[in-house]
Amino acid sequence: MELLAQLPQNLVSGLLLGGMYALIGVGLALVYGVMDIVNMAHGAFLMVGMYTTYLLVNNFGIDPYAGILISAPALFVLGMLIQRLVIHRIATASHMNQILLTVGLSMALVNTAQLLFTADYRQVRTSYAETVIRFAGVSMNLAYVISFAVAVAITVGLYLYLMKSEFGRALRATSQDIHAAQLMGINVRNVQMTAFGLGMALAGAAGALLTPVYYLYPTVGENFGLKAFTMVVLGGMGSVVGAALGGVTLALAESLGQMVVGHELKDAIGFVVFVLVLLFKPAGLFGRARA
Repeated sequence: MELLAQLPQNLVSGLLLGGMYALIGVGLALVYGVMDIVNMAHGAFLMVGMYTTYLLVNNFGIDPYAGILISAPALFVLGMLIQRLVIHRIATASHMNQILLTVGLSMALVNTAQLLFTADYRQVRTSYAETVIRFAGVSMNLAYVISFAVAVAITVGLYLYLMKSEFGRALRATSQDIHAAQLMGINVRNVQMTAFGLGMALAGAAGALLTPVYYLYPTVGENFGLKAFTMVVLGGMGSVVGAALGGVTLALAESLGQMVVGHELKDAIGFVVFVLVLLFKPAGLFGRARA
């Protein structure tokens, strides 16, 4: 009976967290779907987005959510530069070489953050961080509600853009058959550079949304980076929609599972789900579609 009483609260909490998870997973799925790049630095870019937001709040008094308008474009530009200077050199290399390079890139970003900010835990404080909304017996932190709403808006906006715009058609053509896309006159190199920039911009936006509700430290992105791979596997490798659904599924699994195993083992639940999906449904829970 006690577990049933907790069920509505945990469902809502999982759903709110799932919106932010979805944004993280979509960024990684976009890069893999278009470029077939295994980006182990995705979590590090999320960390950069969090520190960018932290600086905007502390130095300029900008609200964390308004800071997305700066942090996401900044990560977009940084992502395009890194793709142009580094990533495109391993575009046709084996996945092992891609992993080694992006792990090195992640270490460089993490150690740079540690040199600049030290390893101390930091937190962005806002006037609404402790505000709680109660509805139908369920309590919701206002910051989580805002982060969820913004994450859903960004995810839906990106999906519509990819489905309706000329660039979206070029991106989907590149993800399906790069050689056919080149024969159709698509500038594949620019499409890939922009796609990588978009993936990093989404990581930066997710970092900004996490800043009001999560502690900040240089290695904060490692756990979220691993979860992003779980989301992508859950949704089907390379599927943007699947990654979003995988993010919600993972968050709900963690939130509901912690009622049984406790908060301390919550993160382990996602990796158990990850292993089970790889064993029994390696194409993902939602099939395999490309971006």
